[in-house]
Amino acid sequence: MDRITEIVKTLLIANVLFFLGSELLGVQAIKHFALWFPLNENFKIWQIVSHMFMHGSTMHIFFNMFALWMFGSIMEQSLGQKKFLFLYFSAGFGAVALQLIFSYYNYNMGVQTLADAGMSSEAIHELLDDAYSQWVQKGEYSVPIPEEANGDLVKAMFGTYLTPMVGASGAVFGILAGFAMLYPNLPLYLFFVPIPIKAKYLIGGYFVLEVYSGITGAAILGPSNTAHWAHVGGAVIGFITLWYWKRNQHNQNRWN
Repeated sequence: MDRITEIVKTLLIANVLFFLGSELLGVQAIKHFALWFPLNENFKIWQIVSHMFMHGSTMHIFFNMFALWMFGSIMEQSLGQKKFLFLYFSAGFGAVALQLIFSYYNYNMGVQTLADAGMSSEAIHELLDDAYSQWVQKGEYSVPIPEEANGDLVKAMFGTYLTPMVGASGAVFGILAGFAMLYPNLPLYLFFVPIPIKAKYLIGGYFVLEVYSGITGAAILGPSNTAHWAHVGGAVIGFITLWYWKRNQHNQNRWN
């Protein structure tokens, strides 16, 4: 790669500045700019965009920006600035959409098991509010849960309600999927692995691992609170977008 392209450079700078700003603001940055579950009182509509520039740790932003640097400029040169921006943000929105589908599923399953255990809707919401207050003050919570309720479902519900989503991972996964579509046979290297692996196998394998982690909850490549379905959603949008563009380009060339 000869140089960092303009859009990639702008995204890198914006993410780093946002990260430094959020480190200075601390909890207030998470409260206002991370993406909260829509039923949480902290949710604001702009978080659908702002969370893409938030990161939970130095390693989190490093790996996302490293992937953006590695693959983004090639994609921007290949697609042009407008298409690249469309791919980046549409993948980010796709990540939000798929993650929220599973978040609502987890939330509703938790509510249902508590309702089946005899808790009223008001009592469930009071339970969530109490857990949130404790979480804000102490970083942990302890609330009474009926023995009849499914503990795993309730735990998933609390996790959905209390844990905001941050990071450019969904958008970056869209770039990775698009790269694998444009350059499927380009050899790539992993750190400490001297054997080249074609992009379609390396990125495709990473995608399969994310699907597996999303289904099982097992964290293979990342911390336990990783939003695996966001990664999957971003990759799916990236794949569909490049597939559509490549098909249209093929049809245009066929009739020229």
